[in-house]
Amino acid sequence: MFGKSVVLRSAGVLSAAELGCLVKEEDVVRHESFTAEWRDLSLSTRPEEHCSLREVDDWRKETYWQQQETRFVVQRSPWLILGLGRLGERLARYHLPYQRALPLPLFVPADLSAKAERGATPPQLRHMMDFETALAGGSLPNGQCQDKKAVEEITKELPPVVQPSRPDFGKGDFPRSLSRSLSQEAQRG
Repeated sequence: MFGKSVVLRSAGVLSAAELGCLVKEEDVVRHESFTAEWRDLSLSTRPEEHCSLREVDDWRKETYWQQQETRFVVQRSPWLILGLGRLGERLARYHLPYQRALPLPLFVPADLSAKAERGATPPQLRHMMDFETALAGGSLPNGQCQDKKAVEEITKELPPVVQPSRPDFGKGDFPRSLSRSLSQEAQRG
């Protein structure tokens, strides 16, 4: 298990770091392999809010300014756990909602065109099916309701359906104005 790591220094002080993790597994017998890579740990230096010092000496015309910094850590894992916090303190852990990372399953059969043959029903399942048939009164269960009613029988109690009338808001039979028809004819040439 190893991964890519990046470390940035500014004036000899660690300012940012990113540690990656790479996992590879191979099963030679089953011809399967698995590879996962993620950014495991990110360390960044940020200015700390409301922790700055500013001194001004007007007599000597000197100004001193200092900004406190904090090192912030973000830790990720492939188990969808996110850790956040400051360096040296305990990280707050958050469980992220599940999200499929790949659109396809990881291991796909070699030949997708071959149809899988259906095997015989196992004896335990066959006994359960026979038991359910016996409970249903000897008739084979076909998925239909025993007291099924026809659609006409159900709808005869309902009031008749009246289709709404739709008024025609088109141009209608209004005569076109003479000026408009002349201007249109002039545009057409």
